[in-house]
Amino acid sequence: MKNRIIFSVLLWATFSVNADAQSGDKDSTYRRHFIGSTLFVLATPILTPSPEYFQLNYGYRITRKDVLSVEAITWLYGGPLGRPYGPDYEKEASGFPGSVRAFGVGLAYKRFLWKRLYGQVHSTAFRQNYLDENDEKIQSGFQLFNTLRFGYQLRLFKNRVFIEPSVAATWWPVNTNLPASFQVQEDKWRNFFLFEPGMHFGINF
Repeated sequence: MKNRIIFSVLLWATFSVNADAQSGDKDSTYRRHFIGSTLFVLATPILTPSPEYFQLNYGYRITRKDVLSVEAITWLYGGPLGRPYGPDYEKEASGFPGSVRAFGVGLAYKRFLWKRLYGQVHSTAFRQNYLDENDEKIQSGFQLFNTLRFGYQLRLFKNRVFIEPSVAATWWPVNTNLPASFQVQEDKWRNFFLFEPGMHFGINF
């Protein structure tokens, strides 16, 4: 997770330097559709253990301020999502006796609040496969994962590309059918997480 934070901050700084080269909000560069992902996908190969995180978004701009997106996500994680950053997050004893492979599809609504500052809500339904330490499936469950995000959109290359550094609060009110040994660890932590860094990107067309 430390690698993830450092990676996000460096990318944010790099693209912020180029912010002055962004194009203006002209009608000729306005595009309603986009595809995108998160730069966490690019960090996945260098993180240990790898979260095997993959995400693809398709979005449609209803107006210049209102945006709807569909998000397909899959990832692998090894411990309760409510663990805070720090020693407990890295501690092996706080993890699951195995891992969780999640597959989800979600919807997101974004509203530009002032210029390029935005707020966004996401809700993703995940099917979760619980795996033992030999990566064998034990059983499956369901998770409803919600996110409230605030960020800023940088527009590059005549508005064809955008980068969105952000910070989020996440909450999963539904998380079902965990194996008993996983549930013991899950119950030690809250079902929300604050100040999750984000760095999304997309291509307009």
